[in-house]
Amino acid sequence: MAKPVFRFAPSPTGYLHIGNARTALWNALMARKSGGTFLLRFDDTDTERSRQEFADGILEDLAWLGIPPDRIERQSDRAARYAAVLEDFKARGLVYPAYETAEELDRKRKRQQARGLPPVYDRAALALTDADRAKLEAEGRQPHWRFRLSGQTVRWQDGVRGECHIETASLSDPILARAEGQVLYTFASVIDDADFGITHVLRGEDHVANTAVQIELFQALGAAGAWANEVDAGSREAHATTIRLPAFAHHNLIASATGEEMSKRTGALSLRSFRAEGVDPLAVAIVATLTGTSEAIRPLEGLDALADLLDLSKFSRALTKFDPAEITDLSVKLLHAKPFAALQESLAHLGISGPKAEAFWAAIHGNVSRLEEVREWWSLLIEPQNFAVAETDFLSECAGLLPAEPFGVETWSQWVGAIQAKTGRKGKALFMPLRLALTGREQGPELKAVLPLLGRAEALARLVPAQRL
Repeated sequence: MAKPVFRFAPSPTGYLHIGNARTALWNALMARKSGGTFLLRFDDTDTERSRQEFADGILEDLAWLGIPPDRIERQSDRAARYAAVLEDFKARGLVYPAYETAEELDRKRKRQQARGLPPVYDRAALALTDADRAKLEAEGRQPHWRFRLSGQTVRWQDGVRGECHIETASLSDPILARAEGQVLYTFASVIDDADFGITHVLRGEDHVANTAVQIELFQALGAAGAWANEVDAGSREAHATTIRLPAFAHHNLIASATGEEMSKRTGALSLRSFRAEGVDPLAVAIVATLTGTSEAIRPLEGLDALADLLDLSKFSRALTKFDPAEITDLSVKLLHAKPFAALQESLAHLGISGPKAEAFWAAIHGNVSRLEEVREWWSLLIEPQNFAVAETDFLSECAGLLPAEPFGVETWSQWVGAIQAKTGRKGKALFMPLRLALTGREQGPELKAVLPLLGRAEALARLVPAQRL
């Protein structure tokens, strides 16, 4: 049995946002879970808007998320294939030329809506005679090509929505190719899915209506012999039960916290913006994947653990709002939970290394929200410092009571006990002067962990700065 092939098919007309990432992650992780292939297809037939920098950015984002594709395809490389299929469709009478301009079609739609009719193409082009078409072309008009839908009810078992059906009589015959030859998404996508052996098409529910059209296109490809299986090549109906269609599934959509639809123009929700903030990519992956499902958003060990949770039945059917704060919060939780060994290399790149590095991370890990923040704490706790201090008399008394080395986990409590006994201070009146003198901050890691990092000589120098001078 062939292994599953999932695909993610973005247009390189902008950077990925969290909604795109959600679809990409589900496809990549479902492929990983099933031992299949994750294919990235750039839908870049729109030469005016597609840009290489966006394609490069998409690859960077997927790598950052930990889901690099197993295979990459580009529609811009396949123009000859699309043209060949279109010519075959023309020869078989599956498509017909239409000459209306975009403005004329818009006026038709508005007239239909004003009469309370659905804005479906009226197939006026089918009534044109050879003479009519010759006259239009003599005027300089070139036809676009529409696929003639069967008008029947198309049914499929959707992996998320269950049994679905759409009457194609309620849809406009789709345009497959523009007058200048550019093929449109619906046509190119079906050819690609057939040629690349895509077994699962998992995408947003905004593509549900496309599915009925694409199923009829798949059947037409089967009749042409692409995926035929001992079936009469002249019968689209015969292929309806034997053609190897992908398994379709349409997940619910997510919106911004204010209810706005996700867009590549929403820069604040782009993956690049999260990368710039320094959040953990696993936090982005967990939130993007589990938002809009029955699974609670929570820390997980990695992408394999996330993949184990995936099941199409867990998708909600309702539009779900996405809150970027969930990513930030989860990123902090993941960072706090990471052991030193998992971060040792990253910390070394930040200049955090040596015999004190592990104890340092244990002391301060709960006080940083981004890994880059450790550099400031390293400077404060490991490098010699002189902080401006108040209550110098009190701190001098504390210095005189500082235990001898070696410092261990009990040194702090022993020292505090001696200070309380001699000065009578307790609570904030005792701890705050010590914290400010030792760390220069009102808040931070527990001082019982800080003291062994400083060592006795540095602690004394901070308690009585004049001694260092």
